[in-house]
Amino acid sequence: MPQASSSADGKARCHWCGEDPLYVHYHDTEWGVPERDHRALFEKLILDGFQAGLSWITILRKRENFRRAFDGFEPAKIARYTPKKVEKLMLDAGIVRNRSKIESSIKSAQAWHKIMERDGGFAGFIWQFTDGKVLQNKWKAGKIPAETKESLALSKALRAEGFNFVGPTIVYAFMQAVGMVNDHVVTCHRHAELS
Repeated sequence: MPQASSSADGKARCHWCGEDPLYVHYHDTEWGVPERDHRALFEKLILDGFQAGLSWITILRKRENFRRAFDGFEPAKIARYTPKKVEKLMLDAGIVRNRSKIESSIKSAQAWHKIMERDGGFAGFIWQFTDGKVLQNKWKAGKIPAETKESLALSKALRAEGFNFVGPTIVYAFMQAVGMVNDHVVTCHRHAELS
């Protein structure tokens, strides 16, 4: 992901988004934009967990199906899912049908509620690992790391709270996506916009 490439509209973008219109839109409007909404952060963390072993574009193409199937990613609803609901989700071809990831989402929703009872809620819990600020990186060339000391620490803390599918690599992808770090390469038009 280190270099930027120019697309048909003449804008330089991070190489990873390619030319797929859905991916370009995601890159230009969502990826790296600081997110502080508790529920939206939960949704993104769960989707990043579902991505494990897959490409993000696969999840992005199924995101609306996930939102429908998982009740808009409302943690209060997900926390109460029954085995019958898990079986219904396992039959839903519109999502990634992985029992471990589905059951993990339920446990994560329950953990989310415990965190929400504390000062700062889920957003405060997540953002404390960057001291509430966006970490501004300036990648020009070379390889963007798959994990950092911050993602290792956040991963460990999430696991201690009861979350699964939150290894340091997944967590770093989450941190990039929700704007905890600005990992747009410096030649990408979004880097300066988010600095």
